[in-house]
Amino acid sequence: MAESEPQEGNYDNMVKMVEDLNRDLEKLLEEMEKLTVQATWMAYDMVVIRTNPGLANSMRRLEDAFLNCKEEMGKKWQEVLMESKGEEQKKE
Repeated sequence: MAESEPQEGNYDNMVKMVEDLNRDLEKLLEEMEKLTVQATWMAYDMVVIRTNPGLANSMRRLEDAFLNCKEEMGKKWQEVLMESKGEEQKKE
């Protein structure tokens, strides 16, 4: 009877190990699926850009416009922030 207890402990450890392994494998599978989707979209984007070279130029112009807009918004935000701080100081 004393021999059955260590075997049960080994069995419990083995079950936990298998469950942990399954969980890890599921996580890895999810990551691989995400990477596969990203690679598929990258390949799709490459095909679209190669078949329509004007699209790449349009994307560059759009990115430039976005960066310019972002820069201006940052400047305006700083101005608004400074104005609000100035008004707070006047109230004090």
